[in-house]
Amino acid sequence: MRKAIRRFGPLVVPVMLAVLLAETARRGAAPPSATAPASARYEALVAEAKQRTRTIPARELKSRLEAGPLDFQLIDVREDAEWAAGRLAGAVHLSKGVLESKIEKAAPDPAARLVLYCASGSRSALAADNLRKMGYTNVLSLEGGMRAWLAAGGAATNR
Repeated sequence: MRKAIRRFGPLVVPVMLAVLLAETARRGAAPPSATAPASARYEALVAEAKQRTRTIPARELKSRLEAGPLDFQLIDVREDAEWAAGRLAGAVHLSKGVLESKIEKAAPDPAARLVLYCASGSRSALAADNLRKMGYTNVLSLEGGMRAWLAAGGAATNR
């Protein structure tokens, strides 16, 4: 395989990936990305980001939401399909892929209180860390993400 990559250049990898995905789909199996565990490098990156990121437990967020008017903006950093499947009421959708380029329109004040969430708390920690680097000073990541939210009895909406 290495010889083929060296010989045929960078076009070989996308073609091989397309063939692999097509064959996987033909067999009805999940694509490799859906079943593969996270890489050690990714886990290390997330762990680093979590050390620099403040978090909020799901139960505390639920209590704050039930208490009345929000003093923070909820931002869902998950992908479009995850957002469509259900989200926290009142959340704004800025997937992690576009967050940095669109955050200043959604939250122009870098001192704004923001609570970011994803499915498990990993992407939101990475996103919160990036916002911190951009000068946002009051960003929290939901511990355990949407999974923890639902486990704490929180509701999801499609509206």
